[in-house]
Amino acid sequence: MSTHVPDEARVIPLRPSGTPSPPAPRAPLWRDLVGSTLRRERLAQERTLKDVAETARISMPYLSELERGRKEASSEVLAAAAGALGLGLADLLSLAQDELVRHTRSRTVRGRTSPASRHDGLCLAA
Repeated sequence: MSTHVPDEARVIPLRPSGTPSPPAPRAPLWRDLVGSTLRRERLAQERTLKDVAETARISMPYLSELERGRKEASSEVLAAAAGALGLGLADLLSLAQDELVRHTRSRTVRGRTSPASRHDGLCLAA
Protein backbone atom coordinates (compact mmCIF):
# COMPACT_ATOMS: atom_id res chain seq x y z
CA MET A 1 0.00 0.00 0.00
CA SER A 2 1.68 3.10 -1.19
CA THR A 3 0.50 6.58 -0.66
CA HIS A 4 0.22 8.57 -3.82
CA VAL A 5 1.67 12.09 -3.68
CA PRO A 6 0.40 14.32 -6.47
CA ASP A 7 3.02 15.65 -8.88
CA GLU A 8 3.76 19.20 -7.90
CA ALA A 9 6.22 21.61 -9.40
CA ARG A 10 9.10 22.26 -7.12
CA VAL A 11 11.33 25.27 -7.69
CA ILE A 12 14.91 25.03 -6.57
CA PRO A 13 16.65 28.41 -6.69
CA LEU A 14 19.97 28.41 -8.51
CA ARG A 15 21.23 31.17 -6.28
CA PRO A 16 20.34 31.12 -2.58
CA SER A 17 18.52 34.24 -1.43
CA GLY A 18 20.84 36.93 -0.16
CA THR A 19 23.52 36.02 -2.72
CA PRO A 20 24.66 39.09 -4.64
CA SER A 21 23.65 39.30 -8.27
CA PRO A 22 26.27 38.69 -10.94
CA PRO A 23 28.60 41.58 -11.78
CA ALA A 24 27.72 44.00 -14.56
CA PRO A 25 29.15 43.14 -17.98
CA ARG A 26 32.75 44.24 -18.32
CA ALA A 27 34.14 46.46 -21.02
CA PRO A 28 35.66 44.53 -23.90
CA LEU A 29 39.36 43.86 -23.90
CA TRP A 30 41.47 45.59 -26.54
CA ARG A 31 42.51 42.22 -27.98
CA ASP A 32 38.83 41.31 -28.43
CA LEU A 33 38.15 44.54 -30.30
CA VAL A 34 41.19 44.20 -32.55
CA GLY A 35 40.43 40.54 -33.20
CA SER A 36 36.82 41.15 -34.13
CA THR A 37 37.92 44.01 -36.38
CA LEU A 38 40.39 41.74 -38.18
CA ARG A 39 37.73 39.06 -38.64
CA ARG A 40 35.09 41.55 -39.81
CA GLU A 41 37.49 43.01 -42.40
CA ARG A 42 38.58 39.56 -43.60
CA LEU A 43 35.01 38.36 -44.00
CA ALA A 44 33.99 41.61 -45.74
CA GLN A 45 36.69 40.85 -48.32
CA GLU A 46 35.46 37.23 -48.57
CA ARG A 47 38.93 35.91 -47.80
CA THR A 48 39.93 32.79 -45.92
CA LEU A 49 42.06 32.56 -42.80
CA LYS A 50 44.61 30.62 -44.83
CA ASP A 51 44.86 33.29 -47.52
CA VAL A 52 45.27 36.19 -45.07
CA ALA A 53 47.70 34.24 -42.85
CA GLU A 54 49.89 33.35 -45.83
CA THR A 55 49.89 36.93 -47.08
CA ALA A 56 50.73 38.22 -43.59
CA ARG A 57 53.34 35.47 -43.14
CA ILE A 58 51.86 34.33 -39.82
CA SER A 59 50.44 30.92 -38.99
CA MET A 60 46.79 30.25 -39.64
CA PRO A 61 46.13 29.00 -36.05
CA TYR A 62 47.75 32.16 -34.65
CA LEU A 63 45.63 34.42 -36.87
CA SER A 64 42.55 32.51 -35.74
CA GLU A 65 43.50 33.04 -32.09
CA LEU A 66 44.02 36.76 -32.77
CA GLU A 67 40.59 37.04 -34.37
CA ARG A 68 38.98 35.31 -31.38
CA GLY A 69 40.77 37.60 -28.91
CA ARG A 70 42.77 34.75 -27.40
CA LYS A 71 46.20 36.26 -28.07
CA GLU A 72 47.78 39.68 -27.58
CA ALA A 73 49.65 40.41 -30.79
CA SER A 74 52.76 42.54 -31.15
CA SER A 75 52.55 45.68 -33.24
CA GLU A 76 54.58 43.91 -35.95
CA VAL A 77 52.08 41.06 -36.19
CA LEU A 78 49.13 43.45 -36.17
CA ALA A 79 50.75 45.51 -38.92
CA ALA A 80 51.33 42.36 -40.98
CA ALA A 81 47.74 41.18 -40.54
CA ALA A 82 46.38 44.63 -41.34
CA GLY A 83 48.65 44.89 -44.38
CA ALA A 84 47.43 41.53 -45.65
CA LEU A 85 43.93 43.01 -45.57
CA GLY A 86 45.02 46.17 -47.38
CA LEU A 87 44.93 48.28 -44.23
CA GLY A 88 47.60 50.20 -42.40
CA LEU A 89 48.19 49.62 -38.71
CA ALA A 90 46.60 53.02 -37.98
CA ASP A 91 43.51 51.99 -39.99
CA LEU A 92 43.12 48.78 -38.00
CA LEU A 93 43.54 50.53 -34.66
CA SER A 94 41.16 53.30 -35.69
CA LEU A 95 38.47 50.77 -36.60
CA ALA A 96 38.98 48.99 -33.26
CA GLN A 97 38.80 52.34 -31.47
CA ASP A 98 35.51 53.13 -33.22
CA GLU A 99 34.14 49.84 -31.91
CA LEU A 100 35.33 50.69 -28.39
CA VAL A 101 33.69 54.11 -28.54
CA ARG A 102 30.42 52.55 -29.76
CA HIS A 103 30.54 50.05 -26.92
CA THR A 104 31.26 52.61 -24.21
CA ARG A 105 28.59 54.99 -25.52
CA SER A 106 26.00 52.24 -25.40
CA ARG A 107 26.66 51.65 -21.69
CA THR A 108 24.31 53.77 -19.66
CA VAL A 109 23.64 54.21 -15.99
CA ARG A 110 20.10 55.36 -15.17
CA GLY A 111 19.70 56.99 -18.54
CA ARG A 112 23.04 58.83 -18.32
CA THR A 113 26.21 57.82 -20.04
CA SER A 114 28.80 56.07 -17.94
CA PRO A 115 31.96 57.95 -16.91
CA ALA A 116 33.98 55.86 -19.35
CA SER A 117 31.95 57.12 -22.30
CA ARG A 118 32.89 60.76 -21.77
CA HIS A 119 36.07 60.23 -23.80
CA ASP A 120 35.78 60.38 -27.56
CA GLY A 121 39.43 59.56 -28.15
CA LEU A 122 41.50 56.48 -27.62
CA CYS A 123 42.70 56.17 -24.02
CA LEU A 124 45.45 53.64 -23.39
CA ALA A 125 47.68 53.30 -20.36
CA ALA A 126 50.94 51.42 -20.22
